[in-house]
Amino acid sequence: MAYSLARPVRGLLTAFALSCAVAAHAAPQKVIVDMDIGDDIDDAFALGLLLQSPEIEIVGITTAWGDTALRAQLLERMLRETGHSQIPIAQGLVTKDNPQPFTQARYAQRGKLPARIEAVNFMLEQVKRQPGQITLLALGPLTNVGAAIQRDAAAFRQFKQVVMMGGSVRSGYRKSQYVPARPADKEYNIVSDIASAQKLFTSSVPIVMMPTDSTQIRLDEVERNALLGHGSQVTDALALLYHQWINAYQPWSSNMPSLFDVVPVTWLLDPAVCPATPLRIVVDNEGYTREQPGKPNAQVCLVSDQKRFFELVMPRLLKD
Repeated sequence: MAYSLARPVRGLLTAFALSCAVAAHAAPQKVIVDMDIGDDIDDAFALGLLLQSPEIEIVGITTAWGDTALRAQLLERMLRETGHSQIPIAQGLVTKDNPQPFTQARYAQRGKLPARIEAVNFMLEQVKRQPGQITLLALGPLTNVGAAIQRDAAAFRQFKQVVMMGGSVRSGYRKSQYVPARPADKEYNIVSDIASAQKLFTSSVPIVMMPTDSTQIRLDEVERNALLGHGSQVTDALALLYHQWINAYQPWSSNMPSLFDVVPVTWLLDPAVCPATPLRIVVDNEGYTREQPGKPNAQVCLVSDQKRFFELVMPRLLKD
């Protein structure tokens, strides 16, 4: 017998409409997004979810790591083509040793380079104007974050919190949830700029950390086909970026992306997706994020609720 998806999908969309109605009566959360969009594909899905979430006010997006100008062009095109060109884009510090391919470069090259705004200045100016009100959502290597702390640690402490994807606490990378987890790994965002990560974890700013332990949620075929075939402005952009990512030479990847960077966004919308445990985290000189005894300096999500994750993500991304 054929199984109809109409009823569960309608139920999810109804729940989404109700959540939007509740959100309309609350002030949106102010967020600056620091991201390395253009290499892996999870950044694009995270941005898509942010754009589809009325509970979030994106104060600006800062580009991190590698060719930050080309990342700014990618953002300019995606924001313009999805009707969000009013969001400021700031270029972060350029780094020369990015080992990851810029898989979505062709999409980015058809964007326009925004007027130059320096990312570290932008972060600090915005938080001084609205102290205690802005969350910094850190989704890439922490070079801009470390530079902001170095430049004005007192101003940086006026962020409400830093919500981040990064680190590996009790389990590392794995290809599938059906194979045993590796021991804690040197996670990419942390090991790319260890000194900046060390600055963050000793900054006294509240940190909410989503490490590899909780962020390896894969976009399976059913959900992927529903999103990439949907045909809205946001999902059209995601479909093109996804296929450029797939088409790039990445011998370690598969066609099933891991939505690492989407998990911190879902936490902003519903903390029950990724319940956090207070821990003391120390970044060692090799780039490991070590759990140590002592006063906690971070709220760390070690296990995420994948069912709740998709019940939140799918209706929002499927909304026209």
